[in-house]
Amino acid sequence: MSELTLLVLQLGFLLLLWAFIFAIVYALRSDLFGQRVRKLQPEAATSSPASAFPAAAPAAAAAAAAPTSPVSRPAAPAATPSSGDGPMKLVITSGQKAGTEFPLGRDEITIGRSSDSAIIIRDDYTSTHHARMMLWNGQWMLQDLDSTNGTFLNGARVTVPVQIPLGATIKVGATTFELRR
Repeated sequence: MSELTLLVLQLGFLLLLWAFIFAIVYALRSDLFGQRVRKLQPEAATSSPASAFPAAAPAAAAAAAAPTSPVSRPAAPAATPSSGDGPMKLVITSGQKAGTEFPLGRDEITIGRSSDSAIIIRDDYTSTHHARMMLWNGQWMLQDLDSTNGTFLNGARVTVPVQIPLGATIKVGATTFELRR
């Protein structure tokens, strides 16, 4: 073989090697840090915090119609747990969206930075898929989804699904929630 052919093969092999290394680095980066979080436009971020939760959209429309109420309060939730004395809403008590209320239905609620989460929390301490709340035998349960910084119920780290008592403090990242009637 000529020297030119060997040089072209060497450069091709070197290029292929670098492409392989970049592919590995990209895969490791996405495994370690998750998918990129899209930044909200300033106008979209201030328009309606309840728009991230589809069931809260009627509540947000009702709040916009009545400017005297600073917090959106639904007149009647669409679907409630079977027990009449159970929690009816999830309220953010501290964090970026403090005061926002989400009516509880029967569907599970996912919390995280991902745009496919039911409640989207955009802070540095929240994982892409951080926690999940689900209705099980008429009781709301909290499950940590292997988040980096953990999920806490009344100050205790959640390692297995646990029942959420009414008024208990749920901490996800820098945001705190409560179940209320």
